[in-house]
Amino acid sequence: MSPNPLLAPWETPFGIPPFNLIHPDHFPPAFAHAMDEHLAEIDAITANPAKPTFANTIEAMQRAGQTLARVAGVFSNLVVSLGGPALEALDTEMSPKLAHHGMRVALDPALFRRVDSLHAQRDTLTLAPDEARLLDRVHLGFIRSGAALGEAEKTRMAAISERLATLHTQFGQNVLHDEKDWHLPLTETDLAGLPEFLRAGARQAAAERGLDGYAITLSRSLIEPFLTFSARRDLRQIAFEAWIARGMHAGAHDNRALIPEILALRAERARLLGYPDFASFRLADSMAGTIQAVEHLLQEVWEPARQKAAAERARLLAVARAEGFNDTLAAWDWRYYAEKVRAADYDLDESLIKPYFTLPNMQQAAFDTASRLFGLSFIPLPDLPLYHPDVRAYEVRDETGHVGIFLADPYARPDKRSGAWMSSFRDQENMGTAVSPIIVNNNNLARAEPTLLSFDDARTLFHEFGHALHGLLSRVRYPLQSGTSVKRDFVEFPSQVYEHWFELPETLARYALHHETGEPIPPATIARLLAARGFNQGFATVEYTSSALIDLALHTHPAPETIDIESFERDVLAGIGMPAEIGLRHRPAHFQHLFAGGGYAASYYAYMWAEVLDADGFDAFLEAGDPFDPPTATRLKTILSAGDTIDPMELYVAFRGRAPSTKALLKGRELV
Repeated sequence: MSPNPLLAPWETPFGIPPFNLIHPDHFPPAFAHAMDEHLAEIDAITANPAKPTFANTIEAMQRAGQTLARVAGVFSNLVVSLGGPALEALDTEMSPKLAHHGMRVALDPALFRRVDSLHAQRDTLTLAPDEARLLDRVHLGFIRSGAALGEAEKTRMAAISERLATLHTQFGQNVLHDEKDWHLPLTETDLAGLPEFLRAGARQAAAERGLDGYAITLSRSLIEPFLTFSARRDLRQIAFEAWIARGMHAGAHDNRALIPEILALRAERARLLGYPDFASFRLADSMAGTIQAVEHLLQEVWEPARQKAAAERARLLAVARAEGFNDTLAAWDWRYYAEKVRAADYDLDESLIKPYFTLPNMQQAAFDTASRLFGLSFIPLPDLPLYHPDVRAYEVRDETGHVGIFLADPYARPDKRSGAWMSSFRDQENMGTAVSPIIVNNNNLARAEPTLLSFDDARTLFHEFGHALHGLLSRVRYPLQSGTSVKRDFVEFPSQVYEHWFELPETLARYALHHETGEPIPPATIARLLAARGFNQGFATVEYTSSALIDLALHTHPAPETIDIESFERDVLAGIGMPAEIGLRHRPAHFQHLFAGGGYAASYYAYMWAEVLDADGFDAFLEAGDPFDPPTATRLKTILSAGDTIDPMELYVAFRGRAPSTKALLKGRELV
């Protein structure tokens, strides 16, 4: 019998997973072995007769579970990036088992006694700063997992964790099912208004589904441009209503019944730990700190955004009426008429702009920006075995040599999770032996030849690459502190600040080249694009902030098990004065940030919190007179390399010289 490739030594270049050898049936035995090994390593720590020290307890915990981390890293990435029935079934099977294992370690009384003993004497241990922070964070992790509770409460905490893992997995799979299941077939007579790039994407989407003609799917890279350009209002309505109905179809894939249970379990866990609600629990370990701080931030932008959106609505209606539109403006009309307003007010036409933004050039722009800021180079590795033909691999190097591996997975696929994200197959660490990171960026661009990006698509590519740099530039000892392992409302700062370099006139002039002629985008067009940055920001801010307010309302509800999610959504939107013509960016039944996992639960505000940091932070470069100012770039690199070794506000103040201000955010969104 051949050895399990997940457990055998990886003799691959750079230690990349041997994707060509790995099959779904390798995962269950690999997980079983890795979990047993991890428990044995934990038992060895707790059985150590020597008194607890940082080395024999905290550092030993960091060395434990390496096989499990390796197997889980491959599995979790393949589930969302590759997908398919076999991996989906395994995800359903493994998620509660992995949650059970995690809680078994987190609630181990002997392990907690050692950690608690060390934490009690932390001021006398003469620890290095990263060690002291690691001890604090490990101890806090035990407390927040319930390790200090009584036996009955710990048993309940473990059960909650397992059930939530199952529900999170089911929620995400239900959304994916609805996205895979729906498409809007189109014939030549249905294409009025659609530019050639969108026709090409729809033609490719139909071909991938074995259809003739054209198809619009629920991939954002197809649905949003369709809502922007289609002159067929009836088809826009069909597409929009399908988009917002994901997760809300009666039957086996209905997420509406899952949400109250998820919320109730989270609230119960918070109460067991002494918090009045889940939002209070979550925010206690964040930069924001309290519900009140988050509410203050969101309300600071909500009213100005609503006022700006009202002015935008009036302008849209003026254009629509001039074209003979006499109906009530609906959510499926906003993008369509906004594009007409943009063309009229800024002389911008997306169908004429998009040919300048090719995927290869935008990826190269992201690479070259990192080269200028941080001294990195990106060398293609065309012969590495990868998990899908779409994926491209690069070795990342600096002046000292190898830094890590970067994988780019740009295209939408039926079994791939929607959206855009960064993840890692391996995190950087250096506990005696340096381990380099393997980082992946996923996007969901519509496949076409050539692949043309919208201005927002290109900005998103830069955003995710900012996350990638956070992982690649990590320079820490311990894996728990590596890369993006920081507080949720700080993790978006590196990604969002990186977007600013995409919008530099010099970036656009160099990389926005017409895919047919090779001519750079005209300077006058760049000027109009940059002048239009505040265009439709009322809509965008309302769309985002309303979702953040829904998130907070859901996680502060006193009896979430009683929630009827559709009634709740209507009531919250009425209470905040949500404009009827603007839809939520994420309705609860497909809000994967909140319910396909717990990462952004009671934390969707984090994008806005990080925008305060990134808008204020980029001003440091402008004040230096150079967007690539070397001393400022060096200070930014310190943030990216520090991981969670330093409190994030301390990191930011060291970079900026002071605490952040919301003034740059409000100015950037033209809300003042």
